[in-house]
Amino acid sequence: MTEERNMSLDTNKNRAADWFRTLSDQICASYAALEALPGGFYDALPAGEFTREVWQRPGGGGGEMSVMRGGRVFEKVGVNISTVFGEFSPEFRNQIPGAAENGGQFWASGVSLVAHPRNPHVPAAHFNTRMIVTRDWWFGGGGDMTPVFPNDQDTRDFHGSFQVKCDLYNPEYYLRFKEWCDRYFYLPHRGEMRGVGGIFYDALNTGDWETDFAFTQDIGRAFAEIYPAIVRRHVSDAVSEADRKAQLIKRGRYAEFNLLYDRGTQFGLKTGGNTEAILMSLPPLAAWA
Repeated sequence: MTEERNMSLDTNKNRAADWFRTLSDQICASYAALEALPGGFYDALPAGEFTREVWQRPGGGGGEMSVMRGGRVFEKVGVNISTVFGEFSPEFRNQIPGAAENGGQFWASGVSLVAHPRNPHVPAAHFNTRMIVTRDWWFGGGGDMTPVFPNDQDTRDFHGSFQVKCDLYNPEYYLRFKEWCDRYFYLPHRGEMRGVGGIFYDALNTGDWETDFAFTQDIGRAFAEIYPAIVRRHVSDAVSEADRKAQLIKRGRYAEFNLLYDRGTQFGLKTGGNTEAILMSLPPLAAWA
C-alpha cells in the first residue's frame, strides 16, 4: 500500500511540475505579444524580449528563470519555474508544516511571476502557485495587484476573475482567501497594504488531490486572462514626470515588503535556491521620498 501511495504521489508531483511549466510558457508568450502591440505611450522604445536561464540547485533540483528587461510595456517582468527537493535546515524545518515530522525532507515545485510595467498607469502584478510535499502534500499561491493609481474597475475585474474560479469549488474560498491576501500583503511598519489585494491561500489539502490541483490550475488561468486585459486598458495612458515619481516611490514600498516580509523570498533563500531568481521580484528602479 505504501509503495502504491508513493507511486501515485510521484505521478501527481510530475503532473503539477508539468502544469507549472505549461503556465509559464503561456504567460511568457502572452506578455511577448503585449510588447508587440502598437499604440502604447512608450512605442518609441524597442519591444522587450525574454531571456531564459536554466539553473541547478546543489542540494537537488533546479529551475528556469525567464526575464524581460527594458521593454516598452514591461520595464521588468520575470517568470520563474522550479522543482527542488532535499532537506530543510534544522532551524527552518519547524516553520514548514510536516517538515519536522519528515526528517526535514521536502519536495517543492511552482511557478512565480512579478511584472513591473513601464507605464505608471498599468498596475504591477504578482502571481505564484506551488505544490509542496513534506510529510504530506499541499498547494498554495495566489495573485495580487499593486497599482500606483488605483482604478475601481480594474480592481473589480481582477478580484472578480478570482471569485468566479473560487466559487466553482467552494463558496467560502473567495472571501477567505481575499482576507488572507489582505493580511499577508501588508506593511506593518508603513501601516498600509501593498496594493489592492487579490487572493492568497496556503496549505490547501482537502484530501482530494485532483480537485485541489484543478483549483490551482484555474487560479493560474484566471490570472493569465485578466492581467493582460488590464494592461491593454492603460498601456496608452499619458505619463507625466509626477506620475513616474509616484511609480518609483510605490516600487520602493514593493521592495520593502519583498525583502522584509515575503515568505517566498525567505523560503527560496533558506533552501538554497537561485538568488537571482528569488530576487527577480525586485523592481528595476525604485525611489524613497
